[in-house]
Amino acid sequence: MVGYDPRADGRNISNLEVAVAGSVSGLVTRAMISPLDVIKIRFQLQIERLSRSDPNAKYHGILQAGRQILQEEGPTAFWKGHIPAQLLSIGYGAVQFLSFEVLTELVHRASVRDARDFSVHFVCGGLSACVATLTMHPLDVLRTRYAAQGEPRVYRALRDAVVTMYRTEGPAVFYKGLTPTLLAIFPYAGFQFAFYSSLKHVGEWAMPSEDKTDGNFKNLLCGSGAGVISKTLTYPLDLFKKRLQVGGFEQARASFGQVRSYKGLLDCARQVLREEGAQGFFKGLSPSLLKAALSTGFMFFWYELVCNLFHHLRKADS
Repeated sequence: MVGYDPRADGRNISNLEVAVAGSVSGLVTRAMISPLDVIKIRFQLQIERLSRSDPNAKYHGILQAGRQILQEEGPTAFWKGHIPAQLLSIGYGAVQFLSFEVLTELVHRASVRDARDFSVHFVCGGLSACVATLTMHPLDVLRTRYAAQGEPRVYRALRDAVVTMYRTEGPAVFYKGLTPTLLAIFPYAGFQFAFYSSLKHVGEWAMPSEDKTDGNFKNLLCGSGAGVISKTLTYPLDLFKKRLQVGGFEQARASFGQVRSYKGLLDCARQVLREEGAQGFFKGLSPSLLKAALSTGFMFFWYELVCNLFHHLRKADS
């Protein structure tokens, strides 16, 4: 079970084990969904419509984008920025799940609300994601810059990217897009944890698990459902975040089509609405929903699997 559950008989694993489970979950999930993440970012940053009818549009569909990226940049392009992305995922997973466990336990001990309530999981999930975001945001900016650059590459290596960005744009560059990130991540992660818990309860009521394999598969399905719902509800803020993170990076985006500069979150929203219409707020939604289903499903699947492994190892030693 994700989060503190006073009824979970004997399920006591340490904070270190929670952090390790979160890190493993982040590492494995990131490696699996990286290609979809690259395509999603390319879609989000494209000014032109994602349509075959627009002759200036570089990308207009998931399969077409995949083929074009493969043809122009090779298979490694789908893992551009993978090192900062993996560092981000490992650290983010550890901080997020550890924070969530601590916060839900604090709620239980304070006797304010039932630690398993939808609202408690929403607030604790959102807060834990904000803590993880504040800790790991510089790596998110690095990952976005890597995935967004075309050929020839502006950054040759991770160290080169850090030095160049710091020298040309100052230390604040590593927190570009932080405001929309926090605004987006709180409800997104809150809905992830809250809907995952709710869907699990519904699943257990409708189809009680008969064995561990059945339970693991339900964790995957409930996580996927929670990811799709959460991403749909909060998607425009994710798009604004990506647009703001590549500000000052326009020269590397020239080969992909038009580029824009934004003064902030509200300016970004106004420009997107004026130039791209309301549908512009949902550019890249298709690969993003596919990615959200897979990433959230596997995130909870691997986390629960590793936690259960620690629990069984403890029982075997006792």
